[in-house]
Amino acid sequence: MPLSQTTRSLGALLTCWRVRAGLSSRPLHLSNPSSSAAPAYAEPVWIVPLHDHPWYDHVRLKRVFVTDDTRHQVVLVDARKLLACADRDDTDYVLKPVAEWHSGKMRGIREFLDPDNPRIPQMPYVTITTRRAPGLLGWMGLEREGVVAFRNGQHRARYLADAGARWFPVEVHEREVALLREVCGAADDARTAIRATTMAGDA
Repeated sequence: MPLSQTTRSLGALLTCWRVRAGLSSRPLHLSNPSSSAAPAYAEPVWIVPLHDHPWYDHVRLKRVFVTDDTRHQVVLVDARKLLACADRDDTDYVLKPVAEWHSGKMRGIREFLDPDNPRIPQMPYVTITTRRAPGLLGWMGLEREGVVAFRNGQHRARYLADAGARWFPVEVHEREVALLREVCGAADDARTAIRATTMAGDA
């Protein structure tokens, strides 16, 4: 049934008021007050348990790339293996151990990862390559080692490992998924220890 002239005028006045008040200028839709509004979209969130952290016992992480055509995937990694590969990065962006961070940096990352924060942090974003391993076998081309570089999230990855996270999710380009799983992949039981849930996305 078409809206009456009175209803259309009321909608126009409300929209005008919202624009002047600095609110969204999207048109208002008159709906049944009893109907519940569904969230605009939902995204997966990974719950990572911490085993050596007195402030909280888990963190929440979400994806970096959320659209369907990003060509990036989430991989559960072994924290110790990932950081061993990251320590081989020769780009001069390898952080010191967490114990050597100054107190302000420690406090900042701890507050940033706090699960009580309304905004959910993104998981680390990495890239991985291989190079000849040191020693005779590497020189002969028979042994290679993984090298991980962080595009984002090195502080949170090292903090999570120091706080007792055995595994956590990272995001990587799809062409490097197989190599990352081979070199740094988490054990099978990580899939039950790290729970992925779905909730309304942050703005």
